Parts: sequence; structure tokens; C-alpha cells
Amino acid sequence: MTAIRDTEVLRHSRLLGVGTYRPERSVPNTEIAERTGLDPDWIERRSGIRSRRYASPTETLPSMATTAAEKALAAAGISADQLGTVIVATITSMEQMPAVAVEVAHRLGARQAAAFDVSAACAGFCHAVALASDQVRMGRSDYVLVIGAERMTDILDHEDRDTAFLFADGAGAVVVGPSQEPGIGPVVWRADGSRNAALKMTAPWHDGTGVRPDARPAITMSGWKVYRWATNELVPATRQMLDLAGVTVDDLDAFIPHQANMLITDFVVEQLGLTERTAVARDIVTSGNSSAASIPLAMEELLAGGKAPSGGLALLVGFGAGLVYAGQVVRLP
Repeated sequence: MTAIRDTEVLRHSRLLGVGTYRPERSVPNTEIAERTGLDPDWIERRSGIRSRRYASPTETLPSMATTAAEKALAAAGISADQLGTVIVATITSMEQMPAVAVEVAHRLGARQAAAFDVSAACAGFCHAVALASDQVRMGRSDYVLVIGAERMTDILDHEDRDTAFLFADGAGAVVVGPSQEPGIGPVVWRADGSRNAALKMTAPWHDGTGVRPDARPAITMSGWKVYRWATNELVPATRQMLDLAGVTVDDLDAFIPHQANMLITDFVVEQLGLTERTAVARDIVTSGNSSAASIPLAMEELLAGGKAPSGGLALLVGFGAGLVYAGQVVRLP
């Protein structure tokens, strides 16, 4: 019997470059307050957000993703034709098919690349980084482009007092490639479907028979349930991420959590015992919660502002609808 040839060759992987796209329009809390009746100061106290970015009709999901990708490729010194895989983490594509990643790969000129989307909500970027790392380590692709891109405003009820002040738009990308030493630690991830009602859509696009709801489905959330779940689950999960990577809290140059809510970030920082040595991503203040795009956006903000060093160790963790989480220790590009 002829054996199937196995060409797997384990090697190391790391992040080689990061790029972002932030929509031009900045929306302050006062504008959200006018629509919802919420107090602007209450919004900031409750979430940490002072303003957020909203995409215009011309700032489409593929265009934002492509611009972020072009910047990441330039930062990594990699051309599009060197890419073996393009992965887009998103939950806001309004087309069931084809995948946004296919359009982005085409726009980039990545003619030899496989391309697909990952749907894991706000944890999508970390899921995609894990998949990309495995692709590189196993020799499936030399270079993988990972993009988190969202137009959350397309699925937002702008008058909903529970969600209207939180969500925003944007895109961020990284290039994952081979390395002489480990640059991406083991992923820790979990899905808890018993809590899926805490953060979901108000209705499906249709009921299975083709009958559509009267109102357009939108994101809905029980904030206190998500907060309670996140504060219970994330601290032990992040400790496991550090343990598997052989890293201690004192080794971290940066902590880059999904920019969901400043209260959650502050809780995890305190429970982990992070000191002033570790830069903590707080991009939520001016970017809002951009779901799968929030971690690469926050990463770029830390690096561009000199708050975290290139090559430093960072702990990434994303969490959201499902409820799901995923994260890993990485060496910053």
C-alpha cells in the first residue's frame, strides 16, 4: 500500500509586522448621548470610552482590511505573492459568501494564497493567530496574513442603551512567518455555549423557512453577564497562557486584551499583579470596541507610541460572543 507523503516540518513562528486602518470619523460620547439619552460621563465611567471610530459607506470591510494588510506587509518586508494563506477574522461581513479573505487576497495580489474567514467574534484575531502559527510551524505556509476587520456599526442598534456606546469599526493585520526561536506561544481557548444568550444577535436572518424578521437583526448583550463571565474565566486562562509559554508576569512588556471594557481590563490587570513595567493597551478610550480588530489596533497603538518595545513579550487575549476566549503570549513585531 502506498503511503501518503507527509511534509510536515516543525519550526518556529513569530509576528513580523503589524498594520492598521482607523476610519476617519471619530464619534464622541456626546453624539451617542443624543440618540440614547445616556450621560456622556456615565458612558466613560462604565466603559472607558470617550470616542470611537465609525466607518463611512466608502470605508468598506474589504477596503479597510486591505489597507491594514498592505501596511502590515510593508512593515514585515513581505510581498503579497509570498503569502501562503490569508485569514480574516470578522463577524460583520454582510455576504455569506465568498469569504472576505478571498476579496482581500485578490486586492493584494496574493495569487498563490489560500484564503478564508474565521468567525469567533471578539476572540477571532487570537484564534486566527493560532491557526497562522500552526501553518508556519508545520511548513504549510511560509507567510500567513492575519486580519481582524469589523464594521460593527452595520449590526448595531444605534438606539440600544446597552450596546450603542460600545461598538465601533476598524481593521488591524499582522504577518506571521518563520523564526529562529519561538515567537508565538501555545494558544489557550475555550467555548462556553451555555452562556450564548449573554451576547448574540437579536434574531437570525430568517427562521429556517425563509421568513425574515420585521426588524433587521442587531447585536444584543447582557453586559453584567458578560462582565461576570469574563472576570471569572480570564484570569485563570491568562495564567495558563503564561505557564504554557514559560513566561512569568514579570517578563511581560505588554498586556493587550480585547478592548471590550476598561473595567474588565483593570480587573484582570489587578488580579494578575501587573506592575508599571508592563504596558497595558487602553486603545478603547478613542477607538471603542471593534471586536476582532481591537487587539491588532491596540498593538499598533502601543508600538507606535513607544509604550511597548519591538521584540518585547506581550500577552494577547480575546473574548466575546459564544461565549468564547482565546489568547497566547507573543513576541511583538
